[in-house]
Amino acid sequence: MSVSSGGPLSRRHRPEGPLDLRLTLLALRRGGGDPAFQRTADGAIWRTVRTTDGPATLRLTAVPDEVTGTAWGPGAARVLDTLPDLLGRHDDPRTFDPAGHLGLHRAARSMPGLRMTRSLDLFGALVPAVLEQRVVSVDAHSAWRFLVRRHGTIAPGPAPEGMRVPPDAAGWREVPVWDWRRAGVDGARTGAIRRVASVAARLEQAVDLGSTAELTRRMCVVPGIGVWTAAEVARRVLGDPDAVSVGDLHLPRLVGAAVGRRVEQDEVLAALSPWAPHRGRVVRLLELVEHRTGGRDRPRPRRAARFG
Repeated sequence: MSVSSGGPLSRRHRPEGPLDLRLTLLALRRGGGDPAFQRTADGAIWRTVRTTDGPATLRLTAVPDEVTGTAWGPGAARVLDTLPDLLGRHDDPRTFDPAGHLGLHRAARSMPGLRMTRSLDLFGALVPAVLEQRVVSVDAHSAWRFLVRRHGTIAPGPAPEGMRVPPDAAGWREVPVWDWRRAGVDGARTGAIRRVASVAARLEQAVDLGSTAELTRRMCVVPGIGVWTAAEVARRVLGDPDAVSVGDLHLPRLVGAAVGRRVEQDEVLAALSPWAPHRGRVVRLLELVEHRTGGRDRPRPRRAARFG
């Protein structure tokens, strides 16, 4: 059962332009059964967040032209303060012009409500990104589920059964070595998570600045954190529509399909350059199109190389 936290707080948000709540927030879900993200049968989306004021559970429901956020827990007020950012207030896809590329034009038209979410939840994005280094997503998602269920706290309010609030930086540092091993996380990734947790304050300062360049610079100083991880974090935490996760195994294939030629890892950014500053949006559109067409269902290797 979930922890009771008294009466909920609520906030309504009217987005400018179309907003697809599910598509926008899907970037924050880490596989099926994510203890920190669930979508219930009534269409509501539930998230748990560890804020500086404490844990919070957020329930989001949408009707035409309006989203209602309801939150429980010590961090309820803070998480509602960031609701417009979560729903892409900062993002203006009207400045994205896919003209000249039929496939991207069709994708953008078929998903007009897609926004680049700005979660402002650093460790909610950083830890899963590190877990995804050098392994396929199914393994990383399994590790995330195990660790959050074991070391997270019960979600405040009437959250769906089994939801947990992920640990804060201090909590991640306290995960014992045997649980990392039980989760299938090797020493390199374990060490990287512990190191970033030890400099959490400096990384949070960069999030407050809202600068992808500064957040990337500070993350990449930490051994075990490279440009791939930094881009994954910037895309979700700051909602940067230009962040590209260079080093992802499948990225050259996705980009190659878009430009109509073979693309190598070191050519990805150049191939995407016509769409700057929306290169990350282009990749997200390509990912969603592939998912819709079932491209992710074809067999893949058990292990997939990614840079840090």
